[in-house]
Amino acid sequence: MGIKLEHRADTQLFSGSRKHARTQAHWYLSRSAEMEGLIKGLIDVALGGHREDQNQDSDQQSRDERSRSTWAEVVSGDQDGDEGRGSDDRQGYRRTSWNEEEKSENEHGRWGIPESRPSRRPQVAVDQGYGTHEDGRRQNYHQTFLSRKEDNQDNNDNWETVDRKHQRQPHKVHMDHWHGYKQPPTEQEYSNEVEIGSGIEPTEEELSNLSQACNKLWELDLNRLIPGKDYQIDCGEGKKVYQKEDMAQGGLFSWLSEDVFRKPTYSRFCSLLDNYNPNGGCKEVVTSEERQEQVAFIEEISRTAPIKYLHKYLLSKGMVSGDRQEFKGVMMHLWFDLYGRGGASSSSSAFEHVFVGEIKQRGEEVVSGFHNWLQFYLEEAKGRVDYQGYIFPRRRGEIPDSETQLLTIQFEWNGILKSVSSTLVGVSPEFEVALYTLCYFVGREDNRVQLGPYIVNIKCYRFGDRIGSVFPISEC
Repeated sequence: MGIKLEHRADTQLFSGSRKHARTQAHWYLSRSAEMEGLIKGLIDVALGGHREDQNQDSDQQSRDERSRSTWAEVVSGDQDGDEGRGSDDRQGYRRTSWNEEEKSENEHGRWGIPESRPSRRPQVAVDQGYGTHEDGRRQNYHQTFLSRKEDNQDNNDNWETVDRKHQRQPHKVHMDHWHGYKQPPTEQEYSNEVEIGSGIEPTEEELSNLSQACNKLWELDLNRLIPGKDYQIDCGEGKKVYQKEDMAQGGLFSWLSEDVFRKPTYSRFCSLLDNYNPNGGCKEVVTSEERQEQVAFIEEISRTAPIKYLHKYLLSKGMVSGDRQEFKGVMMHLWFDLYGRGGASSSSSAFEHVFVGEIKQRGEEVVSGFHNWLQFYLEEAKGRVDYQGYIFPRRRGEIPDSETQLLTIQFEWNGILKSVSSTLVGVSPEFEVALYTLCYFVGREDNRVQLGPYIVNIKCYRFGDRIGSVFPISEC
């Protein structure tokens, strides 16, 4: 009997020890689970939010999982449950991506241009070779702008900017034959002389009426392009000058025929555009090859009808010599000789200002000049120009379309806004040179003339015996 009692006591003691051990083990496991939940909850909060339970819809969710979820909610202050938390997470995700986009937009325009608006075209430009310069003067300036744009794209975390313009394939310009334009003028090949008979002689009416003479130049522009056949533009939406919104969904030019750059005067004109530093006030250095390009360009356009008419017109007025070589020298001096602008000597020329464009560096940077459509096309093709829309015409109902060849527009060049600019689209280089030269010699500051279907004011500013600026203004 005593043995049985002793055995039962030992059994109870062992059983009690096992129960105590199980209790201790359960307590340690419970504390371990709580500590694990605490640690994971703190980690969850430190990483920026509570995580949704992957098994939130399961009725068999474990006690430890519920404990961790509850703890995370308490620490984060979120008592709204899994559904609400998931919704908040998604909203926060959208806010984060939107903030990144806003940051990219804000950084997009900050490259040392005070007060300038950020460009809204973050596409990466592809340079097809046009604009290559021996000493890199032009490229270094533009490369700063392009590299900034590329950096902003890289920092955009693969999120697409919501107001990004539709991208098109980069325009390709074939310029394999342009290197020949740098040869001495006597070694180059030119077009045949244009012979159009008595039509080249100005009439008495034209000699006494500048508008009629300018309209005759329009008629003689045999190289003027045809909208829809040689090129296509999309004017987008209109705006007032003071409006800053971008009203264009894409670029101004949809396409331009490759045959255009095979036209001698067009290709020679385009080969001149990369010879200049657009920074206003920076001294220009003209190389011997660049000078040869200039001489060859004047020689090429002197064979066309508009320049021949111009020569005969000015000769009839007694303003130039009848010698063709002397006349070409006058044209060289007027358009290409350098003069001081913006406080620096030899920093500008009529050709650079009117056709290429300059950026004034005093105070707020602004685009000055830049009134040529070919320059616009080439710079837009490289992503340096961002077309912002057309400026509403003075007369209601005169809305420009794809057929319009006199446009008043707003755009950015290298991220710098030009609030209003006017340009004749599709006209030949020889026509513009002849038109502006004629108004400089014969006209005044304001020259209201007829150009085909357009009534235009050719605004002409003189700079001593040079052209300071000249450009068209629509009178419609």
